Amino acid sequence: MRVIISGGGTGGHIFPAIAIAKTIQAQFPDAVILFVGALGKMEMEKVPAAGFEIVGLPIVGIQRRITWKNLLVPFKLLASMFKARRIVRDFKPDIAIGVGGYASGPLLRAAAGAGVKTLIQEQNSFPGITNRILAKKVNTICVAYEGLDTYFPAQKIVMTGNPVRPEVVQLEGKRELALQHFKLDGQRKTLLVIGGSLGARSINQAVDAHAERWEQEGFQVIWQTGKGYVEASRKRTATLKRVQAHEFIREMDLAYAVADVVVSRAGAMSISELCLVGKPSIFIPSPNVSEDHQTKNAMALVSKHAAVLVNDADATAALGDAVSALLSNSEQCQTLTGAIRRLAQNNAAERIVDEVKKLVQQSPSIGNP
Repeated sequence: MRVIISGGGTGGHIFPAIAIAKTIQAQFPDAVILFVGALGKMEMEKVPAAGFEIVGLPIVGIQRRITWKNLLVPFKLLASMFKARRIVRDFKPDIAIGVGGYASGPLLRAAAGAGVKTLIQEQNSFPGITNRILAKKVNTICVAYEGLDTYFPAQKIVMTGNPVRPEVVQLEGKRELALQHFKLDGQRKTLLVIGGSLGARSINQAVDAHAERWEQEGFQVIWQTGKGYVEASRKRTATLKRVQAHEFIREMDLAYAVADVVVSRAGAMSISELCLVGKPSIFIPSPNVSEDHQTKNAMALVSKHAAVLVNDADATAALGDAVSALLSNSEQCQTLTGAIRRLAQNNAAERIVDEVKKLVQQSPSIGNP
């Protein structure tokens, strides 16, 4: 089986793509998999680190602010279309999979135009513009939220969920190890705050404002600050005994295992992980994403009483009370845990690969796997 997987730009696109690739590889050890990304984006580093080959397209997105760089967008798009057609012609894929992001547009259009079977995976409750444009061209659309027939042809939609890194959501038997790893008191409630690898300014400002209060109330805090905020946060926590600042948490499974409440952005992958680990969550959607899709992601849970929402603009004022109230209310935590677990979708990568196999079986060159 020859497979192209295209897309990227953020971890929310890249990690599902890698999970799909690894699942294909596990079921078809002789499969040949090629990634296609955008030059200069993080997939050009993360995909090779995961053991896969990647080719970059010169495509870029339109900047929201007025800048001369926007004048180059049509030319880079045209160059990307030509390169995508050449990649499809030379690689001869049996299927092309798009996971969202700039690069998936030219590649999936080129593949569909060449008669190659195509599938896209949409992570969010409000689809990105690339996938909305591709929807008419592709064969199958794998989604993680209900109600996307508003944007996509209903007959193409398959509910699969979002593929997550399995090692991150396997928590059984890890709480004691997590207490040792983070040097925490097992008798105290623990707050986990995660704002992404680069950090989230509003979340960090809110934690900075309320960390001392939470410690005085008897709670302990694991705070992932991101690269841009780690120095200031470490100075802030130097006088605090039960608030610890980390630039980045690699052992996210341990952090989840010990957390009683989680404060997080509302990216699709973070939500998928929190549903699977069943943690009471307070979402602070980022205002800096296209079409405000993080708020829509969060509201899909809030509307089912499965999470708490704090608006980004209100974070500094509102997060202190929201965290204290939730950590002090075991009954509400249990209610949120039950509701968010009901939204979890296991084995998403396997479900997506099942759809891949259905499409590939239609190719006489492959036959039945």
